[in-house]
Amino acid sequence: MLQVLYFAQDLADPAVRRRVLMLLAGGARVKLAGFRRDANPLAAIEGIEPIELGTTHDGRFVQRIGAIAKGCFSLRQALRNVERPDLIIARNLDMLAIAKKAVSVFGGDVPIVYECLDIHRLLLRPDIAGKTLRASEGFLGRDARLLITSSPAFVEHYFRPLSGISAPTMMLENKVLELNETMVRPLVPAASPPKDGRWRIGWFGALRCRKSLALLSAFSRKMEGRFEIVLRGRPAYSQFDDFEGFVRDEPFMQFHGPYRSPEELSDIYSDVHFTWAIDFFEEGQNSKWLLPNRLYEGCRFGRVPIALRGTETARFLAIRGLGMLLDEAEPEALAALLGSIDPERYIEASGRIATCATDTWIFSRSDCESLVRRLSAVTAEAPPRIAPNLSPTPQNEGGLS
Repeated sequence: MLQVLYFAQDLADPAVRRRVLMLLAGGARVKLAGFRRDANPLAAIEGIEPIELGTTHDGRFVQRIGAIAKGCFSLRQALRNVERPDLIIARNLDMLAIAKKAVSVFGGDVPIVYECLDIHRLLLRPDIAGKTLRASEGFLGRDARLLITSSPAFVEHYFRPLSGISAPTMMLENKVLELNETMVRPLVPAASPPKDGRWRIGWFGALRCRKSLALLSAFSRKMEGRFEIVLRGRPAYSQFDDFEGFVRDEPFMQFHGPYRSPEELSDIYSDVHFTWAIDFFEEGQNSKWLLPNRLYEGCRFGRVPIALRGTETARFLAIRGLGMLLDEAEPEALAALLGSIDPERYIEASGRIATCATDTWIFSRSDCESLVRRLSAVTAEAPPRIAPNLSPTPQNEGGLS
């Protein structure tokens, strides 16, 4: 049985919980360790007691560097009762530094897998700060056996042309985890138009985009209540002046707090008609390239996604003939896109989602087993012998072609 030590940048992140559940369902044994940004009991995993290495704060980069340094210093003590793992997974660049230290703690060649699902804006800067961070990433990841990422655009725009990571790439999209394959239910429940005449747009997950909040506010006011905005998840409070106060003053916007994923997804998506699959956080860079959780979640439950043209999300949808594509980030453009929606058009748009294959949206137990088999193979592979190019523009030969 594969023994995995998983280092997470935020133990309260629901996406970390989902990844650990995937590894467990695939047959691996998992020890979880990392840092915490806030308390989130919904991210707890039954049977897993994480090793907490410290506290970090969203948006405070210098503080995070200090916390990582302190975590490295105390890591030997923190891991004193942890048996030598077969594999270490480092989620994001912060944890890559911790993982490298952990290898030395265990005194051997423990393979490292680098999981990077967001490209921080600092890594993309052309100045000395950006070059230094990319060089650090290349140095820390020079022995990584595998790179896991979630969008082809990350490989195309960052890992191939800019990153110093030369490991082979595995694409692991942010699909909905569904382990109970014996439960009989349609892939896409029937999506019905609103009986009260009010359409509802759901913006769920990591709420970190100030521009989206302002745009949806202006749009809902412009439509005078014909469209309501439903927010659920974990707001990044560092990105907003007063998130709760703003929403409280909005006549057509509601915030219902965090939720448990994947257990509560069916209930929360059944309450809306559209999924807001747009993110302007780190606009033109990470937000343009990502394929967000809410894209897969909303489509899994037949809710029509709204995406911005020119993004990887819009490209994903356009290839499949799905969703509503917004031309520009303006309330007037959104009103033009959705203002003429009627029951017939909505049913047709939702129905197209149902024509997609099940595995477009879902990560099943068999997929979890395939993931663990791939990770197990990594432990048998010879370590890389070619030193990476740490210049600002190396080529990544291990990515997707």
